[in-house]
Amino acid sequence: MSAQAPGLRQRVASANGTGNGHVKGVGKANDAHDKHDGVDDKATNIRREEVVWGKTPSGEVFRVPTTHDVLTSLFHPSHPKSHLDILSLSLLGLQIVLYFVLPVSSRSAFFLTYFAFWRLSYDLGLGWVLTKQSKRKWIVREVQRRGWFDEEKRPKVAQWVRNQVEGKCGVGCKELPVEYNAWLLFRQLVDIILLNDFLAYCMFAFSCFRVPNNLSLGVHIMRWAGGILLISFNLWVKTEAHAVVKDYGWYWGDVFFQRGALVFDGVFELAPHPMYSVGYAGYYGLSLIVGSYPVLFVSLAAHAAQFGFLVGFENPHIERTYGQRKPIAHRTPLFNHSRKVSSGDELSSSELTTTGSSGVSAPALARKLSSVVTPGVDGKVPARGRALSDVSTPAATDGDTATETDLETETETEAGTGTQSPVEGHVASIEQVLNGKPQFEVGFSEGPSSRNSLVGGKRRREIVTQHDLMNRYFRKDSIFLWNIDLMRSSDFLLTLLLFYIVTLTILPPLSPAGTISLHFAHSLAWVLFNSFGLGWVLKEQSERKWFVRHFLKHYHYPQERGAGGNDDRGKAAVQEAFGNWKNLYNLSLTMTYTSFVCLAWKTYSIPTDWTVGGELLRHTLGALLVGLHLWATKESFEVLGVFGWFFGDFFMEEFPAHLEYTGIYRYLNNPEIISGASFFGLALISGSKLVYAVAVIRHLSHWWFLRCVENPHMRKLYGDSLRKEAGFVKVIKKVAKKNARLLESRAGKHAPEIKRVAKEVKGTFDKVYGETAEVVEDFLAKSKPRISEVVQDTKVLLQQSREKLVITRVANDLSLYDCAEYGIFIVPSHHSGSLRFHLGELITVQWQAPWNHSRRDWIGIYRVGANQSNLVTKTSSLGMWVPVHDEEWDGDIPLHLNKPVSRGHRSEEGEVVFKAGALPWKTGRYEIRYHHDGKYNVMGLSEPFEVYVNKPAAMEFGSVRDCLLHIVPLCLDSDPSLIPTSAKEAEGVISHEESDGRDPDDFRFWSERQAKRISTAIKQAFDVEIAPELVVADANLSALANRILVSKEILSS
Repeated sequence: MSAQAPGLRQRVASANGTGNGHVKGVGKANDAHDKHDGVDDKATNIRREEVVWGKTPSGEVFRVPTTHDVLTSLFHPSHPKSHLDILSLSLLGLQIVLYFVLPVSSRSAFFLTYFAFWRLSYDLGLGWVLTKQSKRKWIVREVQRRGWFDEEKRPKVAQWVRNQVEGKCGVGCKELPVEYNAWLLFRQLVDIILLNDFLAYCMFAFSCFRVPNNLSLGVHIMRWAGGILLISFNLWVKTEAHAVVKDYGWYWGDVFFQRGALVFDGVFELAPHPMYSVGYAGYYGLSLIVGSYPVLFVSLAAHAAQFGFLVGFENPHIERTYGQRKPIAHRTPLFNHSRKVSSGDELSSSELTTTGSSGVSAPALARKLSSVVTPGVDGKVPARGRALSDVSTPAATDGDTATETDLETETETEAGTGTQSPVEGHVASIEQVLNGKPQFEVGFSEGPSSRNSLVGGKRRREIVTQHDLMNRYFRKDSIFLWNIDLMRSSDFLLTLLLFYIVTLTILPPLSPAGTISLHFAHSLAWVLFNSFGLGWVLKEQSERKWFVRHFLKHYHYPQERGAGGNDDRGKAAVQEAFGNWKNLYNLSLTMTYTSFVCLAWKTYSIPTDWTVGGELLRHTLGALLVGLHLWATKESFEVLGVFGWFFGDFFMEEFPAHLEYTGIYRYLNNPEIISGASFFGLALISGSKLVYAVAVIRHLSHWWFLRCVENPHMRKLYGDSLRKEAGFVKVIKKVAKKNARLLESRAGKHAPEIKRVAKEVKGTFDKVYGETAEVVEDFLAKSKPRISEVVQDTKVLLQQSREKLVITRVANDLSLYDCAEYGIFIVPSHHSGSLRFHLGELITVQWQAPWNHSRRDWIGIYRVGANQSNLVTKTSSLGMWVPVHDEEWDGDIPLHLNKPVSRGHRSEEGEVVFKAGALPWKTGRYEIRYHHDGKYNVMGLSEPFEVYVNKPAAMEFGSVRDCLLHIVPLCLDSDPSLIPTSAKEAEGVISHEESDGRDPDDFRFWSERQAKRISTAIKQAFDVEIAPELVVADANLSALANRILVSKEILSS
């Protein structure tokens, strides 16, 4: 059997239920409908009759009867016609009659509406029905509930349905499972919709036919030729696709039952999803022929709707049916050790599979043999097709929805001829590559994929995996606007550049006044951002290491040991945070000065006469202030260096904390005040009030920065060693006191009065300054908690918006039920023996209800105090609920099956278990409520119980790891395939898994939700924020413990 080209999903169906990956009868599983009655086979080779076996979800295996395609069964006169066939033919004939009867003016509008009805019936109607059947077997359950095949319950309906079905397969309904009979009934509904959809489109196109004017004869010929070519190509695609998938795939048979292994070839190698992509080329061909734009736009809309059907139903169904769950963060070595492979060995499919960009499995053979072993898999799935390869395993799918099929059916010939094992065939190919040697050994050097290290005095080979390398070199990298993080300077620059480009593009032409106003707003924005925006960042960094905390929370740093054996991940986070801060600060500073200079330039005009007024003096003073600014900045940088220039003491604690009052700092404590002189200098030169306003705002905002950000941090670091008065201030005060005494001695009798006035003036200035500073500080102090409260309330409202809504769905039949007969009891925790459950621990609830209770009853968990009433629940359970009878629900929707409990019992009792997403993942006190009939009437209320999380006795590695050893398995639903081996050993379970040197602390995930649970638990247990992406990147108990300790050490310093 030839290998398929890359790009088609390849799947293996187990032939005997053992899951060994071998497939019997790997050729095309042909339905017998391609054998028409009365056709004389004159071929020299007699084709053996094929038997196709099917398997229902319940495990019943049956022989799939012969069926016929829609054109043969509907239009061939020798085939019997069911009532549904007659209905379909009648509707088709009615369309043709209406085309000739309706007036030309209203014909196109009618058929457009008629086509829209059938198109919506196809894409929305069939999509909805098939989705419910795929998830919950809804069609089969409805057929069973309504008794359409039950001659005792509904004999007339059952007889009519049997007549519709038996004519399609020639076999009695009783001999076939209900799933197959329901499929035969369903496909007749599909025929009605698809045929009427197609004919209605054609009638609409013919109604819009016209001959475009002003076109040459050659263009008309090309238009018709192109249209006919596209229509012919469309028909060929559909015919070839049906020849591959047969009726089973054409009518979505795998939604009802499973059949033999399918193989894709032909048109399915032409394009992805050919039935839904190139299979609609005829729409555009007919649009060319009729020469109508309305037809073209309707074709585009219909084609888009078909893609919606593909995305909404087809692809998710393929993932559910044929996908194989692949754990996240699975660690597999990049290369295996050398091993012997003989021609008689049976290699597992995982050993022969190479993965795509997201794969983690390792090849068992050398790269030069990969093309012989198996083609590549990229995870793309063609529509209506389920390709199977004889060796390779299913491609990876999302862990949330994918399930592994347990298909055990096959197509085999009645002659009973055996087939060679496909794996043996591949081994033979490998042997041919190796010059026919019966046994060979393939070896790999350790190379870059492994490294040796000393652990406990012994040399241990540490295996590097693709998972580790991916997280080492790729850390939430920005892809266009995805993963944008404004704390990263590169992302901030990208966002800023896009903002400027978009703004300049959409801005209309501006007048001179509008241009100046734009420059004013631009300069003011950068001034405020530089002082208040970055000032807030530095303030938060000083108080709670906010900037470093952000990088520790969201970015993975590989665990590496420093010279002293300490974990260097904390230093790496600090270095990256400080590096991004330097870039942001330099960008902000540069843009602040540049935007201000541009504003001054736009408002400046060269004087015509320099001798008039104070023009020359204004320019001279402005130039002097600019020069003073440049000198003060240069002097400040010489003293501060790059460390002080970029506020390094806000981030790095390795540098010694000491003060040196040298250079310009000998005279001034804050020479940055002088460094802002250029703003006033340019304001003088430009003579603009707008420029002067920006200069004043910049001066005031920088004063706030010094008073509220830098000075508190300096006092925090240096304490009493921080001097109160600079040299300049001391000299001025000294001179002032000397002159005051001299003035007092010369004033004579007026000296006391002058002294009193001076004190009053000084007191007035001090009072105004103090009151102003007090008002500003008081405003900021009061605003911060209010803003924080608003932000927190908004966050809670967004996360739990449904909980804030009053729910009015209550039942009106409560008089039929006695609440005293309802009971709900919580089974105590098997760990604590009380109603205290650890975070993630299963919660078992026993319930009791009267015999006539609704089977749509449900039980939910709520925080104590979330509901004020004990009669009606008015808040959402946020997913923390389970149905009393699971079979009565389709997700969150009750099915209304109404199966009453037998009257032989006064009451019914049962038990439900809250697990996984139905559990509360926040610590606190909760209560459980029993609700009636899918509504929110409370029939029973439990006593409160507590959800807690273990916290370490001390913040040291052993204690933290032991705590994680209990938390992580619970967050992973205690799945043995996911939890670390060390957790199994701690529980006394002997594990024989992963004997290739894998770290026993490694764990995996089925979905990112499990990583979010671990992140939430870590926050509650250790008060450390770690993003779920980092939990996935580490996926190791020891690595997480070290990360927590590093974070605590950095953030607590």
